[in-house]
Amino acid sequence: MALAEITRTPRDYSLTGPEARHAVEAGLASAEWYHSDVPRKVMKDLMRRTDGPAIRDTAIWIGLLILCAGGGIATWGTWWTVPFWAVYGVLYGSACDSRWHECGHGTAFRTIWMNDAVYALASFMVMRNPVSWRWSHARHHTDTIIVGRDPEIAVMRPPDLARKALAFIGIPDVFQHFAILARNAMGRFGPAERDYIPEAELPKAVAWARAFVAIHVLAVALALATWSLLPLMLIGGPRIYGTWHMVLTGLLQHGGLAEDVLDHRLNSRTVLMNPVSRWIYWNMNYHVEHHMFPMVPYHALPKLHALIRDDLPAANTSILDGYREMIGAMLRQRREPGYYLRKELPPSARPYRAEFHALDNERH
Repeated sequence: MALAEITRTPRDYSLTGPEARHAVEAGLASAEWYHSDVPRKVMKDLMRRTDGPAIRDTAIWIGLLILCAGGGIATWGTWWTVPFWAVYGVLYGSACDSRWHECGHGTAFRTIWMNDAVYALASFMVMRNPVSWRWSHARHHTDTIIVGRDPEIAVMRPPDLARKALAFIGIPDVFQHFAILARNAMGRFGPAERDYIPEAELPKAVAWARAFVAIHVLAVALALATWSLLPLMLIGGPRIYGTWHMVLTGLLQHGGLAEDVLDHRLNSRTVLMNPVSRWIYWNMNYHVEHHMFPMVPYHALPKLHALIRDDLPAANTSILDGYREMIGAMLRQRREPGYYLRKELPPSARPYRAEFHALDNERH
């Protein structure tokens, strides 16, 4: 890998500013992306949906949530309660994100209502409006890390490292997400939301926001009425104390990599992870592969990786290896926001597409 430099002034990451117009003018919006070659029949087999793996994994997930909640309640007031809530927190506050993600794509289950049910539950857990975030994530895949177009750029330049560190304990993220839900519940949507949510979808977004806010308010009221933290340990609280694994893996997806490119090998990162993290994360560690072929179900991503890895940069060998690479780039970006890690391709790979950085340099 190489550390590439682009001289540029600070950028406007909003969806309604000059960068949005520039992205359209430069041909970066809704553009054609690079894809590794996969035979049509092989891709059709990879994209085949089935209920089995997701039913199994969801049953384990829900079963462990119930088991840990029961253990935590039974041992409440003793030190024995800590391991139950530690596991419950990750299952609620982190595993929800990958379930939200895959069921939002509609690829986890073959049965539509199963995808919708798990998507709604996971959206509640992660405090995301299921309507607005479905459209937000669709835009993220259409314009991945295109400044002014992608509403889900997690690491903006220069990166705010203190804020990213606090995110491991859900601060200030959880309060911002709840504030957005509360605002949506009052029928208020910002310019960015209106940029990607169709007008006809807004009433549904309001209804979901009101339901989610009501449940969280009820949990707070119950905690106050019983003068106990237990209701908040079950609902809402895990979005703070159990979110660390979601942040740990989520930052690796695109952190430190290129902006404004049309090749996911440059702006996304694949990281080989331990089996437990892969289960919590539902194989989203194969992130280059997922962005290239988002309709491939999570359980088929390891097979897809094996098929196209000779056309991809070498995967990071572990979470630690990924962070060692990413943090070095982010520290450099604090001083020089134009720096990014350019992943090196193996000799067997097709060359990178044009990155449109020449246009960007002319503008800045």
